[in-house]
Amino acid sequence: MNKMTFPNACQVMRWHFHPLGFEASMDAPSSMVARLFDRGTGETLIAIAGIPCATVMNAADVERMIEAVEAELEAFIPPQTLCACN
Repeated sequence: MNKMTFPNACQVMRWHFHPLGFEASMDAPSSMVARLFDRGTGETLIAIAGIPCATVMNAADVERMIEAVEAELEAFIPPQTLCACN
């Protein structure tokens, strides 16, 4: 099983959430704070603390982190707001 470091996992998450901006930092040895933001304005759409993570993890761990961010995002931001549908 392939392992990735926290910075590499963050890159995967940046690609996943593009075109939104994504940044994260570890706030404890086993959790992180993530922020999704509008890349044009820099406005924070959502910031989430306490997402379980590690300094080295596998792809399934990264997928769980993505799902946690998506669940929080869907709870606070209506899907039509994120859609660039015109």
